[in-house]
Amino acid sequence: MSLPAERIVAVDAGEIGAAPGLRGGSLGFVETIGQSIANVAPTLTPALNITVVAGIAGTGSWLAYLIASIGMMFVAGNIGVLARRHPMAGAYFIYIGRTLGSLAGLLAGWSMIAAYAGCMLACVFAAHVFVTDLLKGMGLAALMPPGWLFDLAFVGLVWLFAHRDIRLSSRVSLVLEMLSLVIIGVITAMIVAHRGYIVDRVQLDLPQIGFAGVTSALAFAVFSFVGFESAATLAKESRNPTQTIPRVLLLSAGIAGLFFVVIAYAMVLGVNDKARVIARSASPFVEVSGRAGMAAIAEIVYGAALISAFACALASLNAVSRLMFSMGRYGFLHRAMGVINQRHGTPHFAIAAAALATALICLGLAGFRPIDAFGYTGTFATFGFLVVYLLISIVAPLDLSRAGIMQMRHLVVGAVGVLLMLFVFFGSLYPVPDYPYNLLPYLFAFYLAAGAAWFYIAAARAPLNADALLRDLE
Repeated sequence: MSLPAERIVAVDAGEIGAAPGLRGGSLGFVETIGQSIANVAPTLTPALNITVVAGIAGTGSWLAYLIASIGMMFVAGNIGVLARRHPMAGAYFIYIGRTLGSLAGLLAGWSMIAAYAGCMLACVFAAHVFVTDLLKGMGLAALMPPGWLFDLAFVGLVWLFAHRDIRLSSRVSLVLEMLSLVIIGVITAMIVAHRGYIVDRVQLDLPQIGFAGVTSALAFAVFSFVGFESAATLAKESRNPTQTIPRVLLLSAGIAGLFFVVIAYAMVLGVNDKARVIARSASPFVEVSGRAGMAAIAEIVYGAALISAFACALASLNAVSRLMFSMGRYGFLHRAMGVINQRHGTPHFAIAAAALATALICLGLAGFRPIDAFGYTGTFATFGFLVVYLLISIVAPLDLSRAGIMQMRHLVVGAVGVLLMLFVFFGSLYPVPDYPYNLLPYLFAFYLAAGAAWFYIAAARAPLNADALLRDLE
């Protein structure tokens, strides 16, 4: 007799393989790099991210993105070293834990929970801004529901897709992302043509830019890149992964970085170097394109950005729920998190818990402007990614050293990656950013401390769980 379709069963996370239809060697170079580019969701930067960066760095926005790009290239090089030696899905936690110890591995997982949860929250608030802009542009602003209601509806829709199959939506989002990039590229060229010149003496006058603002904006500039590392999770499905994955990581970081630098430079140029116009606008690309006589076209970009926000939120919910699933399997979270639904093959309790927590936080932040809530949650998420990027840069040369094959260039790449990530951390602390951004680094430090304390308590109760969890985090 067959089992009921809705029966809930607990399984080892290692038994959850690739999605049906994905086989070893089934993904070529184009599909693999497309995955990273889609997860970066570069459309969100000119549509919204630039608002926060321009508000902090001003005419130095392009420089903040340039420094962030260089840092991400070195991080990509360090990840590539490990991906070339150990092509495995979800390897970041395994690399860190095996090399630096279980606590470091567990804190990496704890950081990634904050990273993906914060990323999902930022996407919800970004979608809120995009829908408002779209309805205003179409003269239908009266149809916009109360902000808290829209946020809850958006989270509910994301939960529904995460509970079931997301392959179709992922493919659609990739196509729309590429389409929106083409649209943005064309509009950017038209903005520059409208100005009549490319060389902007104000933006290129480095002594007058204000380096303090540039360093303070680095944390959020790095947020624009998060997701580029996701190609490494496709190692088992990629053709010749030991060669493909490192190339994809470097190219995706490089392409995204070039796009961000050019778009930030062009947008500030488009507003006559008055970066505060972008910083104060909840619709920065509408503002810039409108000044070039193309406001109607910008509405199309916000439509595509809305889809990108949804795709990012969906990917983030799936990522954080899988981490919660692994931790629940070994008692570090409630064991209900560690069960799956047989019909859909998803950890639906973990998905529901993460979605519910997101909804509650959205309600808690309902008093803030969506653009401000986006900045707060996005910056907090960035610290989670930075911790993992920093640890990876430490682990890469150590892994090669233990294998007896480390060369000086590997040590240099690792050291530069560490220094640049530390520089980004330092830039978020000094000069002291405006309130409440000045509190976010300390809130994240408190979050890490709470995670470390919790893991020590849990490990003391069940000593075997720590090593088991570390193996299962993949």
